[in-house]
Amino acid sequence: MTADKNYLTTSTGAPVGDNQNSLTAGQRGPVLIQDIHLLEKLAHFNRERVPERVVHAKGAGAHGYFEVTNDVSKYTKAAFLSEVGKRTPMFIRFSTVAGELGSADTVRDPRGFAVKFYTEEGNYDLVGNNTPVFFIRDAIKFPDFIHTQKRHPQTHLKNPNAVWDFWSLSPESLHQVTILMSDRGIPATLRHMHGFGSHTFKWVNEQGEGVWVKYHFKTEQGIRNLDPKLAAQIAGDNPDYHTEDLFRAIERGEFPAWKLYVQIMPLADADTYRFDPFDVTKVWSQKDYPLIEVGRMVLNRNPENYFAEVEQVTLSPGNFVPGIEASPDKMLQGRLFAYADAHRYRVGANHNALPINKPQCPVHNNQRDGAMRPDNNGGSGVYYEPNSYGGPTEAPQHRISAFPVTGTADSVAYDRDDHYTQAGDLYRLMSEPERAYLIDTIVGAMKPVERDDIKLRQIGHFYKADPEYGRRVAEGLGLPVPQGE
Repeated sequence: MTADKNYLTTSTGAPVGDNQNSLTAGQRGPVLIQDIHLLEKLAHFNRERVPERVVHAKGAGAHGYFEVTNDVSKYTKAAFLSEVGKRTPMFIRFSTVAGELGSADTVRDPRGFAVKFYTEEGNYDLVGNNTPVFFIRDAIKFPDFIHTQKRHPQTHLKNPNAVWDFWSLSPESLHQVTILMSDRGIPATLRHMHGFGSHTFKWVNEQGEGVWVKYHFKTEQGIRNLDPKLAAQIAGDNPDYHTEDLFRAIERGEFPAWKLYVQIMPLADADTYRFDPFDVTKVWSQKDYPLIEVGRMVLNRNPENYFAEVEQVTLSPGNFVPGIEASPDKMLQGRLFAYADAHRYRVGANHNALPINKPQCPVHNNQRDGAMRPDNNGGSGVYYEPNSYGGPTEAPQHRISAFPVTGTADSVAYDRDDHYTQAGDLYRLMSEPERAYLIDTIVGAMKPVERDDIKLRQIGHFYKADPEYGRRVAEGLGLPVPQGE
């Protein structure tokens, strides 16, 4: 076999002599079990799919870079944000939330907006959505919420009864429901939508001083959305429309870009702000905490292999770097565990050693062995700490910043339960055509709900946000506004 010939081989590198015909006993067979190429080929085919993500299954991704355009070093010591002009390679995965891997791109659903920055201090993942808020604010409710978005266990059909029953019993969802049912519920493309970190995080500077922070990615392509009828048509004609659009745009050299801004809140303000700043169902007013420019993200390279990169990329909000830390956000606290655990189940314990996830800086730890270890498994190096043999040691200078913890251990809700002001403010900001669109969408989504008590309960939430909001939904459904609202 000549070295320059592109021969087909087995996974062990042996050349394949015949890839058209199985090895048989005579012309008719039967097939011989010694046809190792056939057995390997069929066995691998049976195992080509890793389990799809429970949420965010359908996605698209791209490589690019992040460039700092404004000095924010007084807020954070994160090295990749340390100086204007500094560029950091990154990968982004966009996704729908509720649908399966083969679902249509143009459904009404939040979009995942998950960015992996390959920094010199390790990978930093910002795993957010195209909305600044979420449906729930405590991770203990997340499995139940996602179950309502999935299929009925008997009919295997989507279940609007479960969707609206859960939302009507979880009034904290009202803000996100209003956004989802608005004209921004179906982005025209992945390039024409904003992205948000959604949660509150903590930035810490070189002096150990901290601030609370929220992330906003503003698309430079402008906001564009799809009319529901056109979205439904595209779902039938080209269910991979968003995936194709992103790939073709980058292929043409039309590199999508976003400006990154942050809102900064002094630590002490968390105790006095009119909304709990750690409640992910709420936003911070930009009048109170204006946007501060940080940098620019540009997507300029398509994946070479969808499975190896888009499907096997593993992003977790728990992947921090020095200078960026968690906040007490209860939803975030649950995600710190759940996302990495999902990756360990879905891709394997060594998922961070795969090329798409591997940090572009040296990695030193004592995590050894496990299935599908793709590197040298630490070689003959020291495999425990502390040690007397020059192995890697802890770095006290990178301890997280101290924070006070008080109170009695108990299962308690946030102490501020105003779920209506921000949803009502959003409704009142809308123009009349935007309000009409919102009402029509909600009415259309609620009509299939079989029980009037569920509809009436949800109408009550709309009414509390804004009386006109509730009345118009009630009129569209032919139901009265609940008495006493």
